Amino acid sequence: MANVGFVGLGIMGAPMAGHLIDAGHTLYLYDVKPVPAELTGKGGVACASGTEVAKNADIIITMVPDTPHVAAALFGENGIAAGLSAGKIVVDMSSIAPVETKEFAKKINELGCDYLDAPVSGGEVGAKAASLTIMVGGPEGAFATVKPLFEKMGKNITLVGGNGDGQTTKVANQIIVALNILAVGEALLFASKAGADPAKVRQALMGGFANSRILEVHGERMINRTFNPGFRIELHQKDLNLALNGARQMQMALPSTALAQQLFSTCAANGGSAWDHSALVKALELMANHTVAPDA
Repeated sequence: MANVGFVGLGIMGAPMAGHLIDAGHTLYLYDVKPVPAELTGKGGVACASGTEVAKNADIIITMVPDTPHVAAALFGENGIAAGLSAGKIVVDMSSIAPVETKEFAKKINELGCDYLDAPVSGGEVGAKAASLTIMVGGPEGAFATVKPLFEKMGKNITLVGGNGDGQTTKVANQIIVALNILAVGEALLFASKAGADPAKVRQALMGGFANSRILEVHGERMINRTFNPGFRIELHQKDLNLALNGARQMQMALPSTALAQQLFSTCAANGGSAWDHSALVKALELMANHTVAPDA
């Protein structure tokens, strides 16, 4: 069993840390908010800072919202870096910028430690079910050491390449998800305004080549009007910003991604930053003067 540090215990981090405790590992925990009682109640050790976490743990995991939060957790006052000693492994499971990830890895390597970027897909549901997809960038040796921990948090675990490649894969994932939501929203809205029953259209499409996880899960949300967040629009906007900024740096165009981002911005302008990202369909509905289904 390993001594594991976990920094960032929100809707994703808390259940992920809980699975590691359940597996018998000793967890040293820190968050800017109080450590959840359900984790300390199961044996997790609450720490006063990231530095304290890093001093006690051999593998330190971060799971925080965005690039600046990772920078602060690692290198800020009382941060993880101050508690590291040679031979430890830092694993960032947040979804952040690939370029900055490479810089973070270099700084951690200079302290004699390995660094893995290991962002996840699957949302809160996947975190609770330990069924996350985990996309990893970093050295093979560190990956082999940490993989047993990943297996307690996820199902589809892939070492993609070097540092930054895990984050690049996550950005690609978010492009695909956004464009699938857009496609499903357009299709169901078209069918509904044409007079067809969108629920039956969805059922028919699920038996053919158009089927997808987005059609299954988010198509149902669009029809049932259940836009309480599993993954908030504002978080998907952050991920698409990473894609668009990266594309600008590489001097390439992502026109469909830019369109999806503008539709998310339309939702945000109408009070929808905290809606589930399936609510992108509401931007399309505004332009069509029609809804996929009546609001409850």
